[in-house]
Formats: sequence, C-alpha cells, structure tokens
Amino acid sequence: MIFPVHLHKHKAIIDEDMIARRIHEIVDVIAQDFDDKDFVVIGILKGSFIFLADLVRQFYHHRLQPQVDFMILSSYGAGTAPTTMVKVERDVFVDITGKNVLVVDDILDTGRTMQYIKERLKWLEPAMVKTCVLLDKPSRRKVDIQADYVGFLVEDLFVIGYGLDYDGYFRELPYIAVMEKEESNNEKSQS
Repeated sequence: MIFPVHLHKHKAIIDEDMIARRIHEIVDVIAQDFDDKDFVVIGILKGSFIFLADLVRQFYHHRLQPQVDFMILSSYGAGTAPTTMVKVERDVFVDITGKNVLVVDDILDTGRTMQYIKERLKWLEPAMVKTCVLLDKPSRRKVDIQADYVGFLVEDLFVIGYGLDYDGYFRELPYIAVMEKEESNNEKSQS
C-alpha cells in the first residue's frame, strides 16, 4: 500500500558533511584517472542531478573541463521496487566517439539500468566508459556489474534525499535518509 507523502517521515543516515567529504575523495581519484583527457560526463536524470552538480564543481579545482550531457531513463514507477524494463526518455546528444565517458547515477541497485547504459553507449564507440554512483546496494544486484567510483555502500533500504526521490518528492533534502512510515492516530491507538 502506498501512503500519501505527508504520512512519511524520514531518518538521516548520511549527513551533508559526510557527502561533501566523500565527493572530494571521489573527485581526487577521478582526477587521476581522467587527467589530461578529453571526457564527457553523462548524468542519469533525474536522481543524479545534485550529485552530478557537486562532482562537476569539484572538477574545477583539478582543472578538469568535461563536457556534460544527460540521459533520462526510467526503471522505477511510483512505488519503491525497480521494474525489470529500462526505458530511454532522453538520449545522449554529445558525440562521444573516441572520448572518455564518465556515467554518473544516483544509485546502483539491481544493476540493470547501468548495464543497459553501458551497452547502449558502446554502440557510440567511446574510448572508455567509467561509472560513478552516489550509493551502491550490492545486496540487490541482479546482474554482474560494479561501479568504478562509489560514494557509499548502503543496505537494502529505501533511501531518499540528495536527488533521490519517493514518487517525485524529497529530492531537495541535503542528506540521505531512510523513509519511515508515520503511524496514523488509528494505528497508534491499536498498539
């Protein structure tokens, strides 16, 4: 059963400072791997937009100047479980032929979306494709894929915030949180 947004509360599990520190660490490694390379960053919308923006701003401090493009794919509906189908709603427009590519996504869950993206991009003949995710849920993996750069490993929890949503809400939270169902007055009186 899906509960209205106002009946949900959440608990932060990764705070703003932890995210900022981890982004600096990830960018230090990416900068070593992509130094002096012409590269394209492809953000997977909508969930990656905040993470991607923070990564790209940090690239400046390493004198990296990537091109930035976006793909919109859907693999989640209104609920909390991923579907098995991936649908491309917006494809890459930048020519990535012969270029190094960094794909940035919010979460690596079953792996189906990232696997699909990597296979799709191969047809465009990039020199290299690396992947970066804010969150990794290895316990949910359905295909054999790992991200090259990972912000945080998380348990099998439904997380929101910092770009991740529940039915389009909670993306604005500056931290990562676990969503909890708030008990209604009826439920409280029954316990």
